[in-house]
Amino acid sequence: MEQKKVYLTLQNGQSFQGWRFGAVGDAMGELVFSTGMVGYMENLTDPANYGQIVVQTFPLIGNYGAIRADVESDKAWVSAYIVREICDNPSNFRMEAPLETYLKEEGVIGIYGVDTRQLTKILREEGAMNARISDEPLTETELKALADYTVKGALNAVAPTVKGYFEAKNATNTLVLWNLGAKNSTIQNLNNQGYNVISMPAASTAEEILALNADGVVISDGAGNPTENTALIAEVKKVMGKVPVMAIGLGHLTVALAMGAKVAKQKYGHRGGNQPVKSLADGRVYISAQNHGFEVVSDSLQQGEISFINVNDGSCEGIDYPALNAFTVQFVPESCGIGHPENVLYNKWKAMLVKENENA
Repeated sequence: MEQKKVYLTLQNGQSFQGWRFGAVGDAMGELVFSTGMVGYMENLTDPANYGQIVVQTFPLIGNYGAIRADVESDKAWVSAYIVREICDNPSNFRMEAPLETYLKEEGVIGIYGVDTRQLTKILREEGAMNARISDEPLTETELKALADYTVKGALNAVAPTVKGYFEAKNATNTLVLWNLGAKNSTIQNLNNQGYNVISMPAASTAEEILALNADGVVISDGAGNPTENTALIAEVKKVMGKVPVMAIGLGHLTVALAMGAKVAKQKYGHRGGNQPVKSLADGRVYISAQNHGFEVVSDSLQQGEISFINVNDGSCEGIDYPALNAFTVQFVPESCGIGHPENVLYNKWKAMLVKENENA
């Protein structure tokens, strides 16, 4: 691999030198770190990474190449990608191309040879911050522009604008997926649980959602600052209590806002497949997959009760709304019982649908 020098400049003025791989060009975004040891294809294509420059904490990335069957959407969403070492000779029977080839095709700028351990320490101590990738060190004017950068319009950028249908084998129920930028795996897992899925655009009204007469509504994960989405919050509020609701990630935050709670930006977020969450119902701890930078302010709840907390920092990871036949989680439901025939959260969801049918 030909080495081409590149600079990563942080909002606080610190600069790192590395080497280019993937696409060529400059990039600006919010610098965050992800702790997953595997799953880089999923990470690159997760719509929740819109506007973000992602640092992988695991030191070697790309060892199994690029596998398009593992993508979470139809494109890579990261603004740029930073690794300690890129694997030049990947090997896997499913591999289609080296990771660098995929990044070039997707137009994603990459840097390797950077001390990602030091970068992560900076982000943990000072918090997520803006960063820019450039061929030359930044001028004072460029550094000021970097400090003023904000990720905006994420929902409109990542959420689909058309309705979609996804049928399951031997389906028992039909669900509406209020699609704020859902991952492919979310739809696949709902199908695997025996649900037909009607995917509706984020801009759908409550009337449009309820008119489908589905058995329940799932509000998906997505990207960006949830407080920006005032129209969505108002529509979600109209649905609550009318039909069973399960919300994930951005959906969890949106429901909380609709129910009068507050949301705050986290210092450096939770990103990776190894985030411990504790169920307050039975004390069990699950290792969950997460990708978010905001949290519900626990003491701001006006309705509902906290069901899960993060073991590391005590932040809210789930809320139950029993009076509304709804619950929300900040992490993917598969985290609770992945690999097991009985999944705690999906069993809870099935029980809610049964309750709704009995009361109909």
